[in-house]
Amino acid sequence: MAPRIIDPRIKIRHIACFLEVARLRSVVNAADMLNISQPAATKTIQELEEVLGGALFDRSRRRLALTPFGEVFYRYASTSIAALRQGIDAARGGEEAAVVKIGALPSVSARILPEAVRKFFKAEPGINSRIVTGPNSYLLSLLRTGDVDLVIGRMAEPDSMLGLSFEHLYSERVVLAVRPDHPLLGERDFNLGMIDGYQRLMPTPGSVIRPLVQRMLVAYGIGGQHEEVETVSNAFGRAYIRQSDAVWFISEGVVADDVAENYLYLLPVDMSETQGPVGFTTRADTVPGFATTAFMQTVREVSENMRGAGPVASAAGD
Repeated sequence: MAPRIIDPRIKIRHIACFLEVARLRSVVNAADMLNISQPAATKTIQELEEVLGGALFDRSRRRLALTPFGEVFYRYASTSIAALRQGIDAARGGEEAAVVKIGALPSVSARILPEAVRKFFKAEPGINSRIVTGPNSYLLSLLRTGDVDLVIGRMAEPDSMLGLSFEHLYSERVVLAVRPDHPLLGERDFNLGMIDGYQRLMPTPGSVIRPLVQRMLVAYGIGGQHEEVETVSNAFGRAYIRQSDAVWFISEGVVADDVAENYLYLLPVDMSETQGPVGFTTRADTVPGFATTAFMQTVREVSENMRGAGPVASAAGD
């Protein structure tokens, strides 16, 4: 039986526009990224929906969301574009093939990537590294389209892992960081409920650790979202809590060095229920190239050494 031919009405521009709208959840922003007009982007999506015979986006919300039909198409469309890019790079055999593109969550960027990149560059001086950071959903979208070769960070929710593979490296908890001399550090029998009344720096709603933190707050009866500052900026978080009484829910790896050097302290509270796996996320349908494989091995070695170093102390004097 002869293979089915892809409808010739579907062009690369249709797929590229669809993936960008899905990633940004906005036709306007996607049009800006693609350097086309908004009407042109809208028409491109409408043409694709007409060819496919179904709605790709739910337009009833303030921000666009993929329909179930769109979710299915997205998985295959992103995979096909990633495979095409990989094939072009391999065929060219040029400079792009000598770059390993890494998506990294902030905790990994602060904790293991500096040492891994340093060791990798020393071992493979002819291969460059490109580091991209951001929230998990953003990095996974780049992974699906081939804009990064792998993502290093916490494992995403199962419904986000379709078509992807995960390799566990180590486990990490969320911690509660404060400035030195914070009033809560002097509490003899500290418990999490004591942070009620203090401003909180929180992970953003789209982050992997946000649901874990939210469940803990609910369990302790802590509310008042008006007291929260949502941020994904580690630089802002460090600066803000060092000049205020705010408390910061953050992955341990982000502040490990700050705690070791006594710039920040951790409140002595059991955060074990926020423990989660950190590792590599890769595309299940592709085999990593030499540069990516070599870099992954370096990260494994660094993470193994890090596990042997033990956890960060909980508070001053611990």
